[in-house]
Amino acid sequence: MNANERLSRAGLLLGEKKMRLMSEMRVIVFGVGGVGSWCAESLVRSGFFRLTIVDNDRVSVSNINRQLMATTLTVGELKTEALRRHLLSINPEATIETRNDIYCSQTADSFNLDDYDIIIDCIDSLTDKALLIENATRTKAHFYSSMGAALKLDPTRIKVAEFWKVQGCPLARALRTKFKKSKKFPSKKFLCVYSDELLENKECSKEEMSEKNDDSQLISYGSTRKARINGSIHHITAIFGLTLAGLVIEDIQP
Repeated sequence: MNANERLSRAGLLLGEKKMRLMSEMRVIVFGVGGVGSWCAESLVRSGFFRLTIVDNDRVSVSNINRQLMATTLTVGELKTEALRRHLLSINPEATIETRNDIYCSQTADSFNLDDYDIIIDCIDSLTDKALLIENATRTKAHFYSSMGAALKLDPTRIKVAEFWKVQGCPLARALRTKFKKSKKFPSKKFLCVYSDELLENKECSKEEMSEKNDDSQLISYGSTRKARINGSIHHITAIFGLTLAGLVIEDIQP
């Protein structure tokens, strides 16, 4: 079994030139949780061979309901390593690099974003996400971003829009407010996957039983530490991730 056989159906649809270009492009995905893990898998299954995945977390039991590499067998493993092993089982010829780290003000200089053709943002933290957006949009790379996928159930309300035109998403609103206050703005336009649906948690998690606040989105998006845990489910986070991969593939023109 070789790559030509594994990717033959994609090749019939996309053509040889596009498949060759995809195989040569360098892609980096920041955050490989409920959205980023599915995006990474879709890219590898579609013909991308050179992927860097970034996350500093370990697989937990609560990840099993929505994250690709999270199973009862991988609990406790580094997310990047568990995902790398899975991606190589799909395409052993791929080059999957891992960074067990977060993108933040302390680590940003260690990432050479100019090395990549495609940068994908699946970060949860507002501060870190804003920093990546600022820096990634200064590069020549194609850049794509996932907005908030928590507190959603309706897959038909998942949409794609340019960042400044995203409506009904608390995370996008918080990012725009942050950019306006700091007077630091993205250097170019970029597409986002989002949903304008906003549900409420049916019950509090154990972590927040003692912390009550009505503005749950502001709490979770306003700090690198999640003070509030919001409900999320597989079909929504997966569609977000697969849509990001679709945007990447659609934009590549041989």
